[in-house]
Amino acid sequence: MAYETPWMNDPSKLNKMELWKIEKDGLDVIRTIIEKYALEGYDSIPEDDMNRFKWAGVYEQKPRDGYFMMRIRINSGVLTTAQARALATIGRLYGRDLIDVTTRQAIQYHWLRIEDMPDIFKRLEEVGLYSYESCGDCPRTIVGNPLQGIDKDELMDTTALVEEVNDFFLMNREFSNLPRKYKMSISANIYNNAHAEINDLAFTPAVKEIDGEQVIGFHAWVGGGLSAKPYLAKELDMFVRPEEALKVAIGVTTLFRDHGYREKRHHARLKFLVADWGPEKFQEELLKLIGDMPTKGTSKTVGWQAAYFDGVHKQKDGRNYIGMNVPVGRTNSDELEQLCDIADQYGEGKLRTTMSQNIILTGVKDEDLEAALAAPVFQRLTPNPKPFMSRTVSCTGNEFCNLAIVETKVRAVRVAEYLDEHVQLDEKIRIHFIGCPNGCGQKHIADIGLQGSLVKTPQGTVDAFDIAIGGILGPDATFNKPLKGRVKGDDVAPVLAQLIEFYKEGREENETFHAYVNRVGVPAFQEKLTGILAAASAAG
Repeated sequence: MAYETPWMNDPSKLNKMELWKIEKDGLDVIRTIIEKYALEGYDSIPEDDMNRFKWAGVYEQKPRDGYFMMRIRINSGVLTTAQARALATIGRLYGRDLIDVTTRQAIQYHWLRIEDMPDIFKRLEEVGLYSYESCGDCPRTIVGNPLQGIDKDELMDTTALVEEVNDFFLMNREFSNLPRKYKMSISANIYNNAHAEINDLAFTPAVKEIDGEQVIGFHAWVGGGLSAKPYLAKELDMFVRPEEALKVAIGVTTLFRDHGYREKRHHARLKFLVADWGPEKFQEELLKLIGDMPTKGTSKTVGWQAAYFDGVHKQKDGRNYIGMNVPVGRTNSDELEQLCDIADQYGEGKLRTTMSQNIILTGVKDEDLEAALAAPVFQRLTPNPKPFMSRTVSCTGNEFCNLAIVETKVRAVRVAEYLDEHVQLDEKIRIHFIGCPNGCGQKHIADIGLQGSLVKTPQGTVDAFDIAIGGILGPDATFNKPLKGRVKGDDVAPVLAQLIEFYKEGREENETFHAYVNRVGVPAFQEKLTGILAAASAAG
């Protein structure tokens, strides 16, 4: 390591993972996978290197019997069809055709074997893709505006900037040993479609008059994150020109690396350092590293569209993009190849993934729209989804994840289908499912967030969910508030239907769910839920 390691002053205070990282850098496991474990098999992998697999973008899949999950980095979600076809081929050869779009715009596989890893790495590299550092205590995939370059609502095209920041950090051993995972967001879209407030470091669009000229740039945010103790990122008093974004990113990441907490894994994210220091001290320490910066300009974030793009919409170049719904992010190799065929024949040869677990097909001319939309794949991955299915998000759940305690994907689809059948509503309500407190399904920012739990019944322990309401990002960002009363999994759909009917009956004209929660208050929903659960209990 070329940099100093102040956390090594007293190794006795480091957690076990920190000691493992000192013994062997996480990036070194990639070569070990290729040269040793892929040849010797699953049983040859020791515990310490199994934990380092994260740096290769790989986790053990439940129930730890030889299969793995892998995430693929896709900066801002933009894929060429050559890349997407390679992903489809890998899914077909090694992943049982299963392909998931994640809430960080990544592609995720399951059912991979250790013997398959070298060929997967090779196939990815051939098309300029990598799984490396999509997991682990390092800078992970940079999320951003999936419409970068074609977006009529962006202040600038952030494509080159995202690539610059990604290229600096990817496989950079100066930053491959951070206290915990580290997530960045870069977008110039005025509707915050890269979820700035829940990232460790985020850049959002802003302008500032400098030397008589209005300059387009960014404001910087630090210390956001979800999990069991969620924090909204804090905005620094700083205006960042595009050419200075990398410098700021290096400075923030250096502070995290050198001053972040390494004693307890659950207290090691940047959000805890920012919370303890406060944004003022954090900025003071940052400026010591990067030099003076202009103060804030004028924010250009005007709202939040929650990264939803369903339907056919105009690009700034006059062509069209098709935003389709991928139910809870789950697709397959055949569907991905069909989308590639459409993108090559009628579009610009690109697909784009979103933080809402969906896919966008771009660059379709007006005269080609009818033919493109007639493709059979759009019957399931429809650009005109039903309201509840269109806004339902889910983490992986206990089907594959060792941390999740309940199943989420299948249940989320069934709940959405139930609500679309039983509730008529012109307002689209965002419903997110997570299977554990880690929050990969981002339940904290949903209108209605559901977190998996367990409850004892006379018939035994069954899946259940805790409900929280009223989350939103953007100018009025707030996490949703929990309701008391655990709901059995099989009762989630009818219970949500009654809560949504409560909103429907009482709302004012054009009042959103979030606005209604703010107006009537969480206690009103609590009273309603308590009554629903009491009635269900009385009915047996």
